[in-house]
Amino acid sequence: MFYQSLTKAIGNTPLIKFSADCPATILIKLEYLNPGGSVKDRSALYLIEKAEKSGQLKPGGTIIDASSGNQGIATAMIGAMKGYKVIISVSEKISQEKLKTIQAYGAEIIMSKPTKFLEDPESYHSKALALHKKTPNSFMPNQYFNPVNAEAHYYSLGPEIWEQTDGKITHFFAAAGTGGHVSGVGKYLKEKNPNIRVIAFDSENSWRSTHGKPKPYKVEGMGIDFDSPVLNKNVIDEILTVSDRDALAMLKKLAHNYGLLVGPTSGAVAYATFEYAKKLDNKAICVMVFGDSGRAYLSKNFYEQGKGKQLLKSTKTKQYRELEKLQI
Repeated sequence: MFYQSLTKAIGNTPLIKFSADCPATILIKLEYLNPGGSVKDRSALYLIEKAEKSGQLKPGGTIIDASSGNQGIATAMIGAMKGYKVIISVSEKISQEKLKTIQAYGAEIIMSKPTKFLEDPESYHSKALALHKKTPNSFMPNQYFNPVNAEAHYYSLGPEIWEQTDGKITHFFAAAGTGGHVSGVGKYLKEKNPNIRVIAFDSENSWRSTHGKPKPYKVEGMGIDFDSPVLNKNVIDEILTVSDRDALAMLKKLAHNYGLLVGPTSGAVAYATFEYAKKLDNKAICVMVFGDSGRAYLSKNFYEQGKGKQLLKSTKTKQYRELEKLQI
């Protein structure tokens, strides 16, 4: 069997059982095995193809969006395949691996200084919006504020999880950034069985967690840092917070002990899911999403130990230390 195109290979990722020290069954959806390396392949494809069908995106057009990395990678990949010019606005906090991957697909990069709030005129999102408004024949997927983001996962990720568990899933766990995949999957699963519990994870230092007074945090891709129609709180039973410390410590454990080299959000999801599952019985079937690969963060040294960690820490530049103090 073969796929007729690259986009047809997006989705249908494996669901594997994790040997956890608890009575509940814990399953991991390996979204980093998508062609572009993350769960964002699904939303990028859906947003682009829906825009094509509606006429918002025309042949020869330009796709412009803001991204912390993975959505930009997916958009650049799909844009290259479909023949669009792609411009991705990013913050200087982006990992070098993500930045170089976007560029490798031929996309143009707009770099912005980190800001505490997305609404700041100098933020990477604001700059993307301004460029879109003045660029003829351009389309902005606007992943942060476009409800179609969640719709993508309602029609793809949700049905896959339901089918792969034979409809027996009892709990769904996912990180919330834009809120797209936890909202879309949550809506689908709740329609199938309203008793399924949907749990989202947020950074303890996010805009939501700090009641509008965000603090710096290192985990990329997780953190409710603005009010958006993408996040559907009606289908989420609980929003729990996770610290950088716990998320990053779990990354090392997953890689060194289980061969799972995953990104920071997956570390957060794993830590919080394992803690939550301790109170569940053997009838519980839990699914958690591992959104991207740790290969996109190797330059951030999250996986180092011992002397290597100390050496890398000592070689951090002043600029890098300053960026770590900032939020977005």
